[in-house]
Amino acid sequence: MSFPSDLEIAQSATLKPIEKIALQINIPSDELELYGKYKAKLPLHLFNEANFKRSKLILVTAMTPTPAGEGKTTTSIGLCEGMNRIGKKSTVVLREPSLGPVFGMKGGAAGGGYSQVVPMEDINLHFTGDFAAVEKSNNLIAALIDNDIQRPDGGLKIDPRTVEWKRVMDMNDRALRNMITGLGGKNGGMIRESGFNITAASEIMAILCLARDMDDLKQKIGNIYVGDTYKQQAVFARDLQAQGAAAVLLKDAIKPNLVQTLEGNPAIIHGGPFGNIAQGANSIIATRMGMSLSDYVITEAGFGSDLGAEKFIDIVCGYGGFSPHAMVLVATIRAIKYHGGMPRESLTKPDMEALARGFANLEKHIENTKIFGVPAVVSLNKFITDTDEELQWVMDKCAELGVDIALSEGWEKGGAGMTDLAQKIAAAADNFHGKYWPVYDWKSSVEEKVRTVAVKIYGARDVEFLPKAKQNLKKIERIGLSHVPVCIAKTQNSFSDDAKRLGRPKDFIITVREIEVAAGAGFIIPVTGDILRMPGLPNLPAALGMDIDNEGRISGLS
Repeated sequence: MSFPSDLEIAQSATLKPIEKIALQINIPSDELELYGKYKAKLPLHLFNEANFKRSKLILVTAMTPTPAGEGKTTTSIGLCEGMNRIGKKSTVVLREPSLGPVFGMKGGAAGGGYSQVVPMEDINLHFTGDFAAVEKSNNLIAALIDNDIQRPDGGLKIDPRTVEWKRVMDMNDRALRNMITGLGGKNGGMIRESGFNITAASEIMAILCLARDMDDLKQKIGNIYVGDTYKQQAVFARDLQAQGAAAVLLKDAIKPNLVQTLEGNPAIIHGGPFGNIAQGANSIIATRMGMSLSDYVITEAGFGSDLGAEKFIDIVCGYGGFSPHAMVLVATIRAIKYHGGMPRESLTKPDMEALARGFANLEKHIENTKIFGVPAVVSLNKFITDTDEELQWVMDKCAELGVDIALSEGWEKGGAGMTDLAQKIAAAADNFHGKYWPVYDWKSSVEEKVRTVAVKIYGARDVEFLPKAKQNLKKIERIGLSHVPVCIAKTQNSFSDDAKRLGRPKDFIITVREIEVAAGAGFIIPVTGDILRMPGLPNLPAALGMDIDNEGRISGLS
């Protein structure tokens, strides 16, 4: 008998009315803004400062991702189930999925197996319209920029060659990456190079997830760097008077979304910035809201400890005013073997030598959690093909390194398969009374901040700044952004900036080819390697296997 698909499990679940989920975290039904029976928006005034200060935050990260997938979201949701099973009042707080990956290759972001958030179809599709609102807000600013450029009186006299703000759309579409806008003669406006990013890569998305309230949101939108005038004077969105209207379009999107897990526990889902070019975490508002409503909050950061977790520590915590009390480091036997040089098609076969070679990758991620100064527990996501010998070997190696480890079976068993991890992570969080250690000081120079992350977190020997990056540094100094955090854009598939260098590469140099400005979000983006802001579809997109019947029942969604 085959195991049911994620969609089949989700469709067979009996959901509670969202009002009942809200009552579990002491929210009366008349405070909810309902989106049908099973979804609701949470008003910002529900935040409780006193409860927030008492709550424990648990950050879920992982070893370096592999094509086989490690199950970070599944672990986060399963841990929430496990925590509630052992009597710890917990809420999981996650990012919203992007439609591009849903219809492309990666699939959705609602967990898997018996560790899912539901209604799965709604969450993975249009949900409550937050992505559409971000898209419209972003594109309004793009329209205002082009409108100002073509004004007969010259407007702000923006030099079109300096404008890097692009329009966005929530779909993988490589044909839109680069284009010429303004064609069509006088009616088309001023001709210039531009293009589209995917919505999750919009700076508006990063801003939405870093804002503390509506006033902060408007200020951050006003701080967006648009480009320069012909006299090389910086132009910001506030100079276009764009912040008010752009925030109006986000009036509902700023509110977190309440849904539930398969076992009827509360889940808050909000925002979805990229993990390799932005901060890769749900919103500060959602995290703070969850912490004010529950004793424990489980959240995750995109990709491995070198990307999402580092940015969570150095950017999100800095702006959010909170600290993780414990960290979960997700690993799998097959991922370790992949980093040991084993081909993907062979990962289900036992290979102790590949396991021993690949463990170096997990070991570096364990070291990173110690650099962050937060206690960690390794969550070894168990698969049916894992042998007892392999599992025991990894558990023994973790014990040698002085890090706790638990087997996780949330995909197959839901909360019942996560109680061991829940016990260990609750104990770690309860016994931690300190605060995270930032990797660098925001006041350091840009070069020093990048080099510190590269050497300490990636394990690089040094950093090389190419001529364009050095040129960008002068602009960053000119517009007063030298002392904001750095959000390094790097491949998620390696500690280095070369996706093919697996395991724990040594003696490598990180090459920064350019540095982009995200003045509204409050960080700068040193770019290493080739980072795409508008992904393309694979040869066989997931969309080809999807369908819907006359009763509205969806198939093929994952």
